[in-house]
Amino acid sequence: MEKSSKIYVAGHRGMVGSAIVRELERQGYNNIITRTHAELDLKRQTDVEEFFALEKPEYVFLAAAKVGGILANQNALADFMYDNMILEMNVIHAAWQNNCKKLEFLGSSCIYPRMAPQPMKESCLLTSELEKTNEAYALAKISGLKYCEFLNRQYGTDYISLMPTNLYGSNDNYHPEHSHVLPALIRRFHEAKVAGRDCVVCWGDGSPLREFLYVDDLAELCVFLMNHYSGEETVNAGTGKEVSIRELTELVAKIVGYSGKIEWDTTKPNGTPRKLLDVSKTEALGWRYKTELADGIRLAYRDFLDNPMRVER
Repeated sequence: MEKSSKIYVAGHRGMVGSAIVRELERQGYNNIITRTHAELDLKRQTDVEEFFALEKPEYVFLAAAKVGGILANQNALADFMYDNMILEMNVIHAAWQNNCKKLEFLGSSCIYPRMAPQPMKESCLLTSELEKTNEAYALAKISGLKYCEFLNRQYGTDYISLMPTNLYGSNDNYHPEHSHVLPALIRRFHEAKVAGRDCVVCWGDGSPLREFLYVDDLAELCVFLMNHYSGEETVNAGTGKEVSIRELTELVAKIVGYSGKIEWDTTKPNGTPRKLLDVSKTEALGWRYKTELADGIRLAYRDFLDNPMRVER
């Protein structure tokens, strides 16, 4: 990309999209296009086609998505599948129709099988059954990355896909029911600390292993790959390190300053037992994460405290 290239970031108000915009601006890119949901509903095909025909972006970062944790996914399976599938298909198709030079599709590590060999290589996609608690979201994301792959094969486009591990950081969603595990824990322990509660109850038994990547590190990788990678196979984005949910919970409690008791509700689902990405591809390309988990949680907690209006989102 040239510094003056016309770059469209879809989903710029979300955690990932806003981080990509920050990174592009940090690197001196000066022709970034954005639209709010009120200005452009990506689920409306005609509106998306009109936008692309008018603006003709040269590069597209597709970071827009309907996202949520286990509870949100379980309660809105149809919504998660429909909203994600239709918006991504609209954007990718309109980019192709308007001769976009390159598109980068952002997915999720939940695309990989529930019991995939660990760490999960990009090649394990579609080799066995998905995790049921987020199957709808995963199927939508698989459809998006496959559509990029098929466009490359049929029409010679240069559309790439990036599958991040669990993300956290600035501009996260801290909703008590719709957020992911790490921001949910930050809010839960902060509120317990402020209210003086002597106990916090967490879902499951704390045994699942998870990997976490700070969102600004992901944004750096997104721009790096747009400039340095072309290929049909998706690329994993992670740290190559994992932590149990129990260890994560105790770390968040410590950083937030909550000193009460932690109890586990084993009637609630754990989700996938283990999700660790193989990041050898990004390392071979010359990229590695920078932010360690404890440092990232401190930054995320500071963001939570500095942006109280975002908590109810």
